[in-house]
Amino acid sequence: MNPRPTRVVVVDDHPMVAEGIEAILESYDDITVLATLSDGQTMIDRLEELSPDVILMDLNMPGLGGLSATEMILELRPATRILVLSMHDSREYITTALSHGARGYVLKDVPTDEIKRAIDTVMAGDRYLCPGAEGALTPSGQEREQLTNREQMVLLQLAQGKSNKQVAEALDISVRTVETHRKNIRRKLGVSSTAELMRYALEHGVLQGTGANL
Repeated sequence: MNPRPTRVVVVDDHPMVAEGIEAILESYDDITVLATLSDGQTMIDRLEELSPDVILMDLNMPGLGGLSATEMILELRPATRILVLSMHDSREYITTALSHGARGYVLKDVPTDEIKRAIDTVMAGDRYLCPGAEGALTPSGQEREQLTNREQMVLLQLAQGKSNKQVAEALDISVRTVETHRKNIRRKLGVSSTAELMRYALEHGVLQGTGANL
């Protein structure tokens, strides 16, 4: 007895893109495309009805975008695998999508068999990054190292404009320890100056406590 096909929904506000992906996927016997939808809210409204295994999700759509939709979908059906399908290949887009719960990231200009490979990979329980997305994370092609809890606390203090001495007093650690944390933070985030560190903190919501996967 053959296992049932993987049930897929394509969510993209460009009909030609969605229909093209549908045509590609329908050529595989082990995939069934349940629907092509044009926005995140419609996907949420039809989530229980369709019960997809995998959702191919565009990021930029009118109304409810892909990131917000991803979070809401995973709250409702945590087992759903969401693959972001995007034209954006910047590290910020990729890491943000992964931090919102996406299981993979695929660029829209990949060869057709790449999408199938991505679906098979996330269905097997693994994360999938297409070569272009993986290479964008860091120059070495590896995802950057995560900050420790203490390093996140130091980053928050630095983002508030505090000196090393002020950070040391606030966290009850030595100035030398702050300097070591600061060096490690800059290395892990791939920034080379205090100005870049501040810009990173602003762009990733550190001051508002909204930075994800720092």
